[in-house]
Order: sequence, then structure tokens, then C-alpha cells
Amino acid sequence: MSVLHLSESEFDAKITSAPLAMVDFWATWCGPCKMLAPVIEDLGGKYNGKAVVAKVDVDQNQGLAARYGVMSIPTVVFFKDGKEIGRKVGVMPAGAYTQVLDANL
Repeated sequence: MSVLHLSESEFDAKITSAPLAMVDFWATWCGPCKMLAPVIEDLGGKYNGKAVVAKVDVDQNQGLAARYGVMSIPTVVFFKDGKEIGRKVGVMPAGAYTQVLDANL
């Protein structure tokens, strides 16, 4: 289990039960999201067992996007014990994400 693809029905259970989580809000038509996808997949493997790495399709889960105020995609939101601790908007190098994950492990 490297990257989870979450829907609104399972989001809360997965994110609140994880000590640390990183969620990529994305869409299939989004070019920058496609550029970020391999980075997210790689982080999913590297942090397997340490943090939940997940993706949420904003077209299929508009309620979650609205709940977290996602206005631009990709937006990566970080959660610790179910509470948002940070976010990155746009495509960034892997180090921008690992810095937040490592600081909160």
C-alpha cells in the first residue's frame, strides 16, 4: 500500500487514524498534477508504514475540496493527528514535501 486513493466516505477515517498524512488534491485533466504524480508515488513508497500518502480527485470529491479550501490544484495538504499542519500549492520538488514529513515524524 503506497498511495491511497481516498473518497469522501473514507477520508476522515483514514486521515484521523494516521499520526501523519499527506494528501494530494488533484484532477485527471490537470497538467501540473500529472507532473507531480510520480513524486507522490515515490513518496508513497518511501514513507510506507511511517505516514499515509493519499490522493483525492477533486472532481469526484468536490465536498472535500471545498471543506479544505482547495482553490488551485495540485494542492498537497499535510495532517498530523487529523489536523492540518501545512500545505503546498503547485508543483514542487520532492524535498519540499519530505521536509514537512520528516519534521513531523
